[in-house]
Amino acid sequence: MKDSQTKEIKLLEKRFTELSRLAYQRDIITYSDFLNLSEQNILHTLPKDTLYSRYVSFGGYELAERQMAAFITDALYLCYGKKELSPEEIGYPFRAVRVAPLNRRFSEELTHRDYLGAILNLGIERAKIGDILPMDGDALVFVHDDMTGFIQEQLVRVRHTSVTVSEVPLGEVRYTPSFEEIKGTVASVRLDSLLPLAFSSSRSRLSGLIEGGKVYVNGRLITSNGYQVRDDDVISVRGMGKFRYKGALSRTKKNRTYVVIHKYV
Repeated sequence: MKDSQTKEIKLLEKRFTELSRLAYQRDIITYSDFLNLSEQNILHTLPKDTLYSRYVSFGGYELAERQMAAFITDALYLCYGKKELSPEEIGYPFRAVRVAPLNRRFSEELTHRDYLGAILNLGIERAKIGDILPMDGDALVFVHDDMTGFIQEQLVRVRHTSVTVSEVPLGEVRYTPSFEEIKGTVASVRLDSLLPLAFSSSRSRLSGLIEGGKVYVNGRLITSNGYQVRDDDVISVRGMGKFRYKGALSRTKKNRTYVVIHKYV
């Protein structure tokens, strides 16, 4: 690992510890910026005695890749009288905005890269932007509270398409990723057995992705080919996509496992 990467990891670990300490000392909820999968993994793998509080993360909808962590003390859970708090109760400091063409007749077919490029060109840090979901000619974008008004005022064009930006209440966000259901047999419910089924490629090629630090299970980096996947685990592979392991259906006569997965498209 390069020295610069090690330094970035140490700084992020320190930041998480500080947020947790602040939450504990003041009995308040503190929040990170939006975290990518690598940053979430750093948080997940911190030694338990490093943090002063619990944390949960959310990105605006189930299966969000970029998520914001909230550090919450036990005292606040007791105050609410609950073991779990809803995203509304936690009050994550981000909002959803819809980016739509001013005139659909003259709009281009815009991609995730187009929307992200237009937003970053405004000078906004990537950490202030969550997932970007292109859909039906529009895009739903999750944005830190600090930047919402700025984007609404300043984002007027994506590529050559004039756009308008309007806020969508988080409680009204209804987004369910489309998926393809895939059924097949595997020798075992190991990570290196499921990847070839999901991505229609050879086991030897895909096992290199695992060892190369490209595969995450529920936001945690997994580098062991033999990792045992559990029902409803979400597996993300950088550059290839993600899928949810739904479980085993039966055993074949050759003692292979017949499984079903949902590959998100």
